Amino acid sequence: MLPWRRALRALAAALLVTGAVTLTPATATADTASTAPATSRGWNDYDCEPSAAHPRPVVLVHGTFGNSVDNWLVLAPYLVKRGYCVYSLDYGQLPGVPFFNGLGPIDKSAQQLDVFVDKVLAATGAKKADLVGHSQGGMMPRHYLKFLGGAAKVNALVGLAPDNHGTTLLGLTKLLPYFPGIEDLLTTKTPSLADQVAGSPFLTRLNEGGDTVPGVRYTVIATKYDEVVTPYRTQFLNGPDVRNVTLQDLCPVALSEHVAIGILDRVAHHEVANALDPAHATPSTCLS
Repeated sequence: MLPWRRALRALAAALLVTGAVTLTPATATADTASTAPATSRGWNDYDCEPSAAHPRPVVLVHGTFGNSVDNWLVLAPYLVKRGYCVYSLDYGQLPGVPFFNGLGPIDKSAQQLDVFVDKVLAATGAKKADLVGHSQGGMMPRHYLKFLGGAAKVNALVGLAPDNHGTTLLGLTKLLPYFPGIEDLLTTKTPSLADQVAGSPFLTRLNEGGDTVPGVRYTVIATKYDEVVTPYRTQFLNGPDVRNVTLQDLCPVALSEHVAIGILDRVAHHEVANALDPAHATPSTCLS
C-alpha cells in the first residue's frame, strides 16, 4: 500500500474513533434511534432559523458503517460556518451494534430518512430541505425521493462517492480498515450490504425507469481513486438536472479515495457548498 494511503487510513480511523468516543450521546433508545444526537459544533440545533441567504436546512446522511457524528466532523462545521442550518441522522441500525450504522435494509433506512426530514422541516419551518450523503448515504435518499414522496420535500441531493449503481461485496470489504472492530459484522446478517451489490433487486427497482425524479437537482462528486465503488463512473447519474463531477477535474493532484472524499476533503466540501447554492458558486480548486 502506498504510504499516503496508510497515513490516510490511520487519520480516518482516528477521526472516527475519536468522534464515537467524544461526541456520540452516551445513551440511546429505540425511540430515538432514527433521530440526531445532541448538538455538537453547532449542528443539530433545532432552534436554528434558516436565513434568507440559505433558506433550506441541510440534512447529512452518513454511509455504511458510519454514524451521524463521525461521518461529518469536518463537513458539518464547514457548512454551519457558512450559515446553514445543518442536521444529521442515524439510520440502518442493527440490534446490539453501537456506533456502526447503515447496515439494515435500505428501504427501511429510507423510511427513517423520511421521518427525520419531516422533523427538520417542522422545526425550521422550511418547505424543502437539501440532502448531502456519503457512499450509501448518497444513494439511499434516491429511494426516499422516488418511492416515499421525498421529491416534494427536497430541493437538491448531493452525493459524495455514492454507489448509485452498486458495487461488489469485495468492494464493500475495503471499508474495513477504516472502521476498526467491525470485521465480525460481515459474518452476521447485514441487509444493506446485499442491497448495495450491483444487480441486487433493490438497485434494479431503484434504477428502473431512470435515475432521477422531476423537481430535484442532483450532484455527484466522485474520485477516480475510489476503491470501494468501482469503476468510479458507475456513481454518476443520468437525467435532467444532474451534475456529475470528478474530484481530479477540480484538483488534479487530489488523492482522496472513497472514505476521505466524504469526511476529510476540503475541495469536495467546497463543491458541496457550490451544489447547495449554485447561484453563488465559486471555482473549486486545490486551494479551496
